[in-house]
Amino acid sequence: MNYPLGKEGQRDHYLMKLFNFFSQELAIDLGTANTLIIQEGKVVVDEPSIVAIDRRTQQTIAVGKKAMMMHEKTHENIKTIRPLKDGVIADFTAAESLIEGLINMTGTRRKFFTHMKMVICIPSGITEVEKRAVFDSADNVDSKETYLIHEPMAAALGIGLDVEEPVGNMIIDIGGGTTEIAVIALSGIVCDQSIRTAGDEFTIDIMNYMKRQHNMLIGERTSEQIKIHVGSALHELEDPPEDYAVNGRDLMTGIPKQITISYQEIAHALDKSISKVEDAVLKALETTPPELASDIYKKGLYLTGGGALLRGLDKRIAQKTKLPVHIAEDPLRAVVRGTGIALKNSDKFSFLIDRKSV
Repeated sequence: MNYPLGKEGQRDHYLMKLFNFFSQELAIDLGTANTLIIQEGKVVVDEPSIVAIDRRTQQTIAVGKKAMMMHEKTHENIKTIRPLKDGVIADFTAAESLIEGLINMTGTRRKFFTHMKMVICIPSGITEVEKRAVFDSADNVDSKETYLIHEPMAAALGIGLDVEEPVGNMIIDIGGGTTEIAVIALSGIVCDQSIRTAGDEFTIDIMNYMKRQHNMLIGERTSEQIKIHVGSALHELEDPPEDYAVNGRDLMTGIPKQITISYQEIAHALDKSISKVEDAVLKALETTPPELASDIYKKGLYLTGGGALLRGLDKRIAQKTKLPVHIAEDPLRAVVRGTGIALKNSDKFSFLIDRKSV
């Protein structure tokens, strides 16, 4: 490539283009239920966190949506695995297959000379060993520069809060495996609560309710659809959803059947789990320093994550805490958007975790 050596600007521009061609920067929200990837400011991957494995060869057959279509429908030669449990890696090999498969979906991975940089989102309550497992998974998919960010911090960035200000903000991030509640100020988490009651627990509650109340066996995917269509945290809603038809297997006869359920039934099924979330919010408020508590009283609480979409949950938490509760715009993507902001400003944010600090 010929360029005038005297024109340093042109040379630097060329070198930067060359570096960008052989580099890749990804922000990853590695969730229990779904994994999202941002590249160049855009969400390029939004897939279920699941892989399908051939039992005989141990080869990965499918990841994401294709694997989810196989879930609970496989024969003995195929198994589906959700590598993350309660927000952390439970199956290391499957997690690597998931991450690699989803990165390949971005369509720009180059096998040679690639400098890959990642910021990966993690729950605030995970151990040092679990952090190392995330770093190791990133290393095994050829990441040359990896940072971790706690979910509540990413959620705060994603909904547009200035986390570096000396002002307290409380984030309640209800994901698939964990509910993260944190008070954030001055680029740090002042106090937090992390509980293993979240979207997956709600799904199990619905499955158990259908079994106990209607003698009907349903799968995880059907339970998830019930949660989406008629899930509710309150027994009385101003704008109630229509009743939902559910197909499953009758436990008495073994024959498939269909019944119709209402949102009030699901509110009853989820009541205990939602009470656990409320208790965790109250515990976090109890440990908040008084000056930050004053800020929270003025600004209210912020709900993010898929659980924030549960009908009436904001009103129920508001009734319990006597504080205003705001649902983030597009709560499902708040965390990955914040992770993307952290990726762009990795040299600026002191709260990012690198391998040296683990």
